[in-house]
Amino acid sequence: MSFSLDGKTAIVTGAANGIGLAIARHFVDRGANVMFADMDETRLVDELGDVQEDSNIRYFSGDLREKLTIANLLSGTIDAFDSVDILVNGSRQILSTSPLDADDDSMTILMQQNLMTSLRLSQLVARRMIKQAEGRENGAVGSIINLSSIAARRANPELMAYSVSTAALDQMTRSLAVALAPERIRVNAVAFGSVMSSSLKETLKDHTDYREKIEDRTPLGRIAAPHELAEAVQYLASEASSFMTGQILTVDGGRTLLDPVSAPAH
Repeated sequence: MSFSLDGKTAIVTGAANGIGLAIARHFVDRGANVMFADMDETRLVDELGDVQEDSNIRYFSGDLREKLTIANLLSGTIDAFDSVDILVNGSRQILSTSPLDADDDSMTILMQQNLMTSLRLSQLVARRMIKQAEGRENGAVGSIINLSSIAARRANPELMAYSVSTAALDQMTRSLAVALAPERIRVNAVAFGSVMSSSLKETLKDHTDYREKIEDRTPLGRIAAPHELAEAVQYLASEASSFMTGQILTVDGGRTLLDPVSAPAH
């Protein structure tokens, strides 16, 4: 069974920094054509430099909470590479929650950002994948991977909105997997523990004791590097996972085996 991504075309959202950037770069190194998508055009340009027309890299900037922007992202990908085979919904946001504050709007913000954006893009890309496969009776049609979190299984009041949005994303993953299975499109998710993402780096600056707490509560005793998550995502994108759909693959260093509620999770 092959882990190869040669000749495949992938859209990776949240690709200007951190985990999304690591996944997108990993895919490029494995031979895929990759559309790096993010709201932060400045960061995309800084990371990618001048993109050549004959390269397997393109980038797209825009607010993917807008339906027109999502349509433009797909259109730009097709213009550049003619098809799309893999979608990684890596764009996500973490906000602290005040559960008893009636004016706290973090739930609305994170459901829109972490759930609805992924759903709308998945629906649009899936329709394109189905269209591409017309007349093809056998073989995989596409793979959609959502980035989730072990926070979906935890009850941390300070991360209530984030936890709810990722739990909803997990259920969306399962529902889309069943709906798209007859079309030979697989839908899975990676639920990660503490990965040295951009947001976690910022958190560690403000809370210097968090690193020790995280490491103490992780059986493997460390925080993951982004490339370790990228390799798990590659597995789900490749034919190596051809009989796997609707699954939430946990990559957390054993964190959820202990899972103390008081420990920070990102």
